[in-house]
Amino acid sequence: MTLSWTCGPWSRSPVMDSGTFSGVPGGVDMALETEGDFRVVERGTWSYAAAVGVGPLRFGMAVSEVVDAAEVLGSAKVSVCRRQCAVFSQTWKVEVHRRGGAPSAPAVTAYVSQDAGLFGVACDAVKGPQVAYHGLLLVGREMGELESDMIA
Repeated sequence: MTLSWTCGPWSRSPVMDSGTFSGVPGGVDMALETEGDFRVVERGTWSYAAAVGVGPLRFGMAVSEVVDAAEVLGSAKVSVCRRQCAVFSQTWKVEVHRRGGAPSAPAVTAYVSQDAGLFGVACDAVKGPQVAYHGLLLVGREMGELESDMIA
């Protein structure tokens, strides 16, 4: 499971649930892996600030700045996203993999456009860093528990 944050008018995330993930236009349903499927890793904690950033990643950063900031977690791989519509500027996906681990899905994925800079961050709920908003842990929790804590 991955939780994601974006900055801008497109910041609606699909509803997440344990078991399957869907909601991406043209996407497919995927089985989610649980923490029991992976070895335990030291995750660290990143803070989330609305319209500012997540951990060392700040909305508006250029690709090179995202790669440099991601060094705290591991190595970064940059790829070009296929343009879905001519009105959008060139966009890159930066996948950050933890150091020293077996090859696996990225711990963090960042999306950067030529015009807006960093606009989206997705943290893997098992391999990625814990993310906290005003001290409340957001990643790797049951959605109902998170909702109750947010309301309280």
